[in-house]
Amino acid sequence: MKINTKYLGEVEISEEKIIHFEAGIPSFLDEKKFVLLPFDESTPFYILQSVTTPELGFVVVSPFQFFPDYQVKLSDATIEALKIEKEEDVSIFSILTVQEPFTKTTANLQGPVVINNKTNQGKQISLNDPNYGTKHLLMPQAVGKEG
Repeated sequence: MKINTKYLGEVEISEEKIIHFEAGIPSFLDEKKFVLLPFDESTPFYILQSVTTPELGFVVVSPFQFFPDYQVKLSDATIEALKIEKEEDVSIFSILTVQEPFTKTTANLQGPVVINNKTNQGKQISLNDPNYGTKHLLMPQAVGKEG
């Protein structure tokens, strides 16, 4: 099927790739179907694109590439809701707030998006860890050099 996207224009997607967010995403509770699209092959960034709303696409990245000490502990309720059986079936992404210049872009580490790749179910969760907020600089070393 073809969908229109916020960043990539019209793209062809396979219905098997649609990720179902049963409860939607906070602030977008009616948005239940998304697809994960690579931003481009040379970067670690993806677009979590709504299948039904072309204007709704989140730039996401695996937080572990930028924050090696980052830890996510899934609650039993999340494991059950997403029908997670094995850790290797899970992908975790952080939603980015893209800034100009890009070196000021921040990652939401408090609200990771959890996807069960086996069942194509997803959920944005909220971590109760005081070390994680919604605006962690993706490249703090680059910002220090600008100034």
